[in-house]
Amino acid sequence: METYNQVAALPFREGQDLEICLITSRETGRWVLPKGWPKAGVADDEMAAVEAIEEAGLVGTLLPGSIGIYSYTKKLHTFAQVTCVVEIFPLRVTDMLSEWPEQDQRRRQWASPEDAAKMVDEPELAAILKGFQQTLYAGSDK
Repeated sequence: METYNQVAALPFREGQDLEICLITSRETGRWVLPKGWPKAGVADDEMAAVEAIEEAGLVGTLLPGSIGIYSYTKKLHTFAQVTCVVEIFPLRVTDMLSEWPEQDQRRRQWASPEDAAKMVDEPELAAILKGFQQTLYAGSDK
């Protein structure tokens, strides 16, 4: 099976508690991160931030570096599927748009890292979400 690379934003906000935003996929309604295909001439983290705006209406500040990868099987049509390897970039959300390109095709939901981990189907992604708070605050006093 062929393997393709994708990039994803991990949108989060910090209030009283840390929350992660998941969105539904267009085809199956599964809970996923905003993600898409890399684009020539655009840094992968910047492309992930573009996907967060287009798919979830979330604007924010990228944190430096990737926090991990996960893989999933993407169905192209009835008889074809590919494996996608997704690199994840954390995005501290500063604004939630009231209108965005895919608002009629998806839902967005804020959840704790633990609850977000239970909502997704991919075990590798669930582990990254569950450990995100520790990853985010590694080396800090929080």
